Amino acid sequence: MAIEWILAFLALGSFAGVMAGLLGIGGGGIMVPLLTSIFLAQGIAADAVVHLALGTSMATIVMTSLSSMRAHHARSGVLWPIVKAMAPGVIVGTFAATFLAARISSLYLAGFFALFMGYVAFTMLRAKTPTAGGKQAGKAELAAAGAGIGAISALVSIGGGSLTVPYLSWRSIDIKKAIGTSAAVGLPISVAGTAGYLLNNQSSADLPFIVGLVYLPAVLLMSVASFICAPLGAKLAHKLPVTTLKRLFGILLLLLSLKMLASLLAS
Repeated sequence: MAIEWILAFLALGSFAGVMAGLLGIGGGGIMVPLLTSIFLAQGIAADAVVHLALGTSMATIVMTSLSSMRAHHARSGVLWPIVKAMAPGVIVGTFAATFLAARISSLYLAGFFALFMGYVAFTMLRAKTPTAGGKQAGKAELAAAGAGIGAISALVSIGGGSLTVPYLSWRSIDIKKAIGTSAAVGLPISVAGTAGYLLNNQSSADLPFIVGLVYLPAVLLMSVASFICAPLGAKLAHKLPVTTLKRLFGILLLLLSLKMLASLLAS
């Protein structure tokens, strides 16, 4: 691998790690559009770049999810009965959706990604805490919600926090517990999603060290950089105006998504 690509993956992992630590936001929203640009520059066919970006991003999120889950568990912030109720649906929904993603064209995947990031940007710009619903959810509802959250998470390669936290808050879970529980739910999402993307394939994704739809060198480089830089983001969270940064970051996610869509339309 050329040195410029090594530096690009390290820089992307570092940025994603800082943002995860600073804003509590997983790196998929950043990694997918930028990985798409990198893979296009490396000569990967346009009909495979988004699939490869989704799989590579999902595999990178595994370490971030594990670290986040452990941190919240150490502060007693995880409601494990809810995690256990959601996990079967999450695993099935996430794993199944990777096979759907592998069969959707890159352009349609990019369009769905851009729409979802528009929703994320809107929630960040609004910066409003979700209101509680009338009652807590039962096990059947939690499993069904987990399946839906997992499926969408696989299609946009995120840990599910932007969906899980509002849902749990709506179901009368304290916001801090909702965030911690969402972090724990993110681990089975990332593991099931990675497994699914490893088992799928795109014949036009022609690079060495690709397994399924996962580019292993990028996963290694970005995981190491993200792991090292996440604590820096956590420290900055105590010094910077996080609410303002979230709004700016929401706009950035939307612009990156639109740029990805434009790049695919032009290719």
